[in-house]
Amino acid sequence: MSYKGRKFAVAPMIDWTDRHCRYFHRQISRQALLYTEMVVADAIIHGPRDRLLGHDAAEHPLALQLGGSDPAKLAEAVRISEAYGYDEINLNVGCPSDRVQSGTFGACLMLTPETVAECIAAMKRVATVPVTVKCRIGVDEQEPEQALPALITRVLDAGADAIWIHARKAWLKGLSPKENREIPPLDYEIVYRMKQRWPDVFIGINGGIRTLDEAATHLAHVDGVMLGRAAYQNAAILSEIDQRFFGAPAGEPDWEGLRDRMMAYAERHIASGGRLQHVARHMVGLFTGLPGARRYRQILSTDAAKSGAGPEVLAAAFAAVDFSGTEQEAVSA
Repeated sequence: MSYKGRKFAVAPMIDWTDRHCRYFHRQISRQALLYTEMVVADAIIHGPRDRLLGHDAAEHPLALQLGGSDPAKLAEAVRISEAYGYDEINLNVGCPSDRVQSGTFGACLMLTPETVAECIAAMKRVATVPVTVKCRIGVDEQEPEQALPALITRVLDAGADAIWIHARKAWLKGLSPKENREIPPLDYEIVYRMKQRWPDVFIGINGGIRTLDEAATHLAHVDGVMLGRAAYQNAAILSEIDQRFFGAPAGEPDWEGLRDRMMAYAERHIASGGRLQHVARHMVGLFTGLPGARRYRQILSTDAAKSGAGPEVLAAAFAAVDFSGTEQEAVSA
């Protein structure tokens, strides 16, 4: 199954990349591939499906990341998700959190590549969209030069359409999820070597990438780049994605248009019973580096959390920013 054109993606991040975050990011970049938070297969089978899988049509291209280690349950979760129209299904083989380990999935699956292969094969049998894997380079005492190609070989034989690799080991004991994103050393070169070994397979890279210049450097060696915290904490970086990596016409970001679209979205969300804070919390880091950004953050962090807060809070926050500052400041800060 074709997996082309996914040069840039925003990583799946638990508690961050919910539907409101993704809608916001999509207003800034039309082309970046967006991912859901990880959704556990059991939750999809037994839980509130519309709440877990529902999304706005504007979010596409959009990938659903699944967590699980039971091939039959993952296949059932894929079957259910088909009705929601995702563009890709991704299996999480990289998350090191305790709650994931307790379910024997996420990064601990690096220890059992045969199980991952069985899961991918089962998912492929029912999927009508690409099925991909996001993994680490290894866990604990594993030697990445053996563990990573062993996993890749297995999942490709099972039919995986692409591999996204977080270029760090994960330590299942002794490090928190936050520490696992920062302490294990990055090894981009091993990801490059995997691409050299499998030149016809889409291989993307993730981990510690902070700027678009860094992303461009990686794209000389691999097929795709995935940013996580850098894209979330400074979402203005997404405003250059389409023209830099997808050939869109050059132009300045339309911040007023973004304000109006997010106000309209927030109004719809509030009318359906939601709160402004659900939307605004993802927008706090947007204008890092521009004059007025501190006041912008204060308004969104305090006023948006108040009972009865409406879209006018977003208007007030945007009004605090001085857009005569260079756009590059906001993107590179």
